[in-house]
Amino acid sequence: MTDKADIVVAGAGHNSLITACYLAKAGYRVQVLDARPIPGGGAATEEPLLPGYLIDSCSTGHTIIQGNPLIAEDELGLLKEHGLAYIDPDPVAHVAFPDGEHLTHWLDPARTSEEIARFSRADAAAYGRMLREWDDVKEVFAGGQFRPIGDGPSLEQRLSDHPRGNVWKRRRVMSAWDVIRHEYESRHVRAYMLWQAYQTFVRPDAAGSGVLAYSTVSSRQRRSWTIPVGGSGALTEALVRCLASYGGSVLCDRTVRRLLLEGERCVGVETSDGEQYRARTAVVSSIHVTHLLGMAPREVWPDDWRFGVETYDLGASGLAVYFATTRPPEFVVNGSVRTAVSAGTVGWPEDVVRFGRDMSDGRWTDDVPWLLVATPTLADASRAPAGNHTVKLLAPHGWRLPEGETWPVLKERRMRELLMHLRRFCPGLSDDVILGSLVKGPYDFEAANPHMVRGTFHGGDRSLAYAGPQRPAPGWASHRTPIPGLYQTGGTTHPGGSITGGPGRNAAQVLLGDLGTSLREVLDA
Repeated sequence: MTDKADIVVAGAGHNSLITACYLAKAGYRVQVLDARPIPGGGAATEEPLLPGYLIDSCSTGHTIIQGNPLIAEDELGLLKEHGLAYIDPDPVAHVAFPDGEHLTHWLDPARTSEEIARFSRADAAAYGRMLREWDDVKEVFAGGQFRPIGDGPSLEQRLSDHPRGNVWKRRRVMSAWDVIRHEYESRHVRAYMLWQAYQTFVRPDAAGSGVLAYSTVSSRQRRSWTIPVGGSGALTEALVRCLASYGGSVLCDRTVRRLLLEGERCVGVETSDGEQYRARTAVVSSIHVTHLLGMAPREVWPDDWRFGVETYDLGASGLAVYFATTRPPEFVVNGSVRTAVSAGTVGWPEDVVRFGRDMSDGRWTDDVPWLLVATPTLADASRAPAGNHTVKLLAPHGWRLPEGETWPVLKERRMRELLMHLRRFCPGLSDDVILGSLVKGPYDFEAANPHMVRGTFHGGDRSLAYAGPQRPAPGWASHRTPIPGLYQTGGTTHPGGSITGGPGRNAAQVLLGDLGTSLREVLDA
């Protein structure tokens, strides 16, 4: 047992590490615990195939976190002092359609507009207008993303003060599909915009997903599908170095099973092997809220918290296929080849919308209406031996197995199906160029990381009922929990999953405020 820490942090995903770093910078002694052999959670890079082939086991793109002051202002010195570096690949994306057509998205907006104009000049004009409209309001939305709920005016209030706020009040509660079909006419352009909007696995026809039709595309038009040099785990490594520089530490292979309570207050945690880690000041959790319920007696959780957590939507599950290859996926376009770090295939709009519904319900389907093909080695050669590549195929996936099927057999079949599908557009990705492969589905993701319940690695659905003040439960969106001394961060808290760092920075702001200081005072000290 140890009682040396001021603050104990349960979970070493990127958000909880961010919270830990800000608290350590403020002078608190911070001890971080994680169940896995390595820290990082969804921001981890491993070598599961062959030596020297660095695979992002979950996240690869780090676009959204670029707008977080953590990175934009380098508040913790991750870029300047701790070795973190980013690449903005060009092209931004390349996507193939069912009829053999292709669309390439470039960092140059004019070049992208020309590409869209091949399908519809009206849509090219609409694209430029939508970029301008989002640019006019993005700070209003970003201000809410990287600020705790309850800190300052609400998003609704900030929109009321904006000249076009009433337009955006409607857009923010619409679905991405409603926005896309209202703004674009071409079937191909609509399909591409759905491919972008579905990147976080929020079903495209879900209420409240409308902003994704603007924010995802616009952020990538500005910064591309940003990737860290060396892999997604480079962010984790920089955070661990930062934490150590302030006297904090991370212990892995420590699975938290129980919250330690004295009276009504949380004073620490107990691990599965009986070790107790006590905190003088506070405990921070990034444990999935659905697991957190069972870590303290039922009576300590009020009815509104319990109801909010029990009705929390886990979101869509995922499947990933990893390859070590001697060449990248090359899309054949009019007799030539095109490559992109972020590429993929997409079905027609009605197929993508139907697919999103099936995935939200966990239904198995053999169709491939949406597929992401990530080849980060095209821009970052450090991830593989010279001239070789790492490739990841990523897709939402049903977690309900067809009757009579077993996952070990089914996932191998699914890998072959996805590979055959991709070869329609990238025929050069033949068996002889694949040196190693691995497939992970919903149950594999959860086994490797219990926080990814049922293989959901975005922390839960982010549609209207589970976003902002509703996340993780109405009345409890401020990163405080019903148990005094226990705070919550991670993908189940505002603003949600993906690599944003928002939950981590927001939780730090709340806790520092409760301790009588502020993030600004800590950064200016």
